[in-house]
Amino acid sequence: MNKQELIDILSDNSRIEWLFKEADRVRKENVGDEVHLRGLIEFSNICKRQCKYCGLQSGNKEIERYRILKDEILLYAQKAVKMGYRTIVLQSGEDEYYDTDKMVEIIREIKKYDVALTLSIGEKTYDEYKAFKEAGADRYLLRIETTDKELYKNMHPHASFENRVQCLYDLKSLGFETGSGCLVGLPNQTIESLADDILFFKELDADMIGIGPFIPHEQTPLKDAEQGDFWLALKVMALTRINLPNINIPATTAMETLNPNGRIIALQSGANVVMPNVTSKEYRAKYEIYPGKICINENPEQCRGCIEGKIKAIGRTISLEKGFRNRG
Repeated sequence: MNKQELIDILSDNSRIEWLFKEADRVRKENVGDEVHLRGLIEFSNICKRQCKYCGLQSGNKEIERYRILKDEILLYAQKAVKMGYRTIVLQSGEDEYYDTDKMVEIIREIKKYDVALTLSIGEKTYDEYKAFKEAGADRYLLRIETTDKELYKNMHPHASFENRVQCLYDLKSLGFETGSGCLVGLPNQTIESLADDILFFKELDADMIGIGPFIPHEQTPLKDAEQGDFWLALKVMALTRINLPNINIPATTAMETLNPNGRIIALQSGANVVMPNVTSKEYRAKYEIYPGKICINENPEQCRGCIEGKIKAIGRTISLEKGFRNRG
């Protein structure tokens, strides 16, 4: 689709049923009915960034900060493997304590468990990314959040849009399966810029895209902003599936924060991945990117069992594979 076609569909709610059915058809045809579960370890909520929409931003003095060290991270990874996860996702704020040497050690240890490994730890140098790849990391998730340069600069004080884009292309050049994504509903975001986001994902040839609605956090500069619209976020996700047919698309937890059946609706509208949290309850509530996050009082086994039951109830199956992009 070209930009105008994307804008027309995003602006037209009369075609919403067709859009979700078409995205589901494209999903089934290109990646099948298997849902890939990724075990998510949120290992630090310390972050040097000041992103205006994020509860982990350095300006939030109300949050109780934590940092999980290597041995405990490995215990979570071992538990995830025993629970049947074939991919581990290590996610954190941009915490400079975890330098290249520390991350390389963790990556090498986790890769001994015969799993795919995704990192989501922010902007790094080319050489740092290279070290992570050589240590065995398979995927890297770095959401652009918006491709509108002015909006990006407004939302990310003291950060560079150009560097963010360069990081994504560095990751692609190093052979990472590269993930990105956007927030839908940021203040002053336009339908046109959302269409540009989708076109950017296609130009990048992203391997995975995560899309979620903006949810304002009380301890951020955007605390009084209007929250994003669930259905618009779902439309962006569905159009992303249609335009990048064989990529991996998670049904994000933010979707379910706004709609009790959000992840299942997303799985029926183009998504094929779910990332249950395998971090214990003591840390979950503290990793508060946005408020009202689901499942913060469940243990990892409950999370896994709950989502597995929901997936099977809609006639889908849990994949036993590592879930790399299906390039046919």
